[in-house]
Amino acid sequence: MTPAKPTGDASLAVVSFFVVDVLFLCTGNATRSVLAAELLRLARPDLEVDSAGTLAIEGHPMSWRTRAAFEALGLEPPNRHRSRQATELDLARSQMVIGLAPEHVRWVRREHLAYAPKSLTLRRYVSGIPSEHAAPLEDWEDVVDPGGGEVDAFIACAHEIDHLIRQAATRFEPGKATVHDR
Repeated sequence: MTPAKPTGDASLAVVSFFVVDVLFLCTGNATRSVLAAELLRLARPDLEVDSAGTLAIEGHPMSWRTRAAFEALGLEPPNRHRSRQATELDLARSQMVIGLAPEHVRWVRREHLAYAPKSLTLRRYVSGIPSEHAAPLEDWEDVVDPGGGEVDAFIACAHEIDHLIRQAATRFEPGKATVHDR
């Protein structure tokens, strides 16, 4: 991990933290962002990857449905995962913030406007469409949340994210990621 330089915000400047290349966001940090982060870590071990939620309940372990989704991809679920809420520090230390749905990018724009220029959806990143931080977000950018669904919905979501991450992994320059890598 690369030590980050302090930002202009005095509350963040006193904290020593490490740069993350890609931060994935979903709602609860329970399925979509967890899958995306782990899949990108496996595809691109040269990148520092993390995940968080925009409306997460701190500390929840992974559900059996999410574990089944990992197993359906032939992967061992990460035992260390506990859900966590995204913070300003998470956004500050991230080179790129990728939401799994437009609502996650809207959350960054609404709650942490300074970090909007480095946020976009996974589908927009994969598509290669330029991401302007004020560009309208569209329905096609959504990776549907399987939460509340049956295990088949979680497995379908895992396959969809796996397909998108395989495409996204080829777009990052070795060892770094930015919204402008396209």
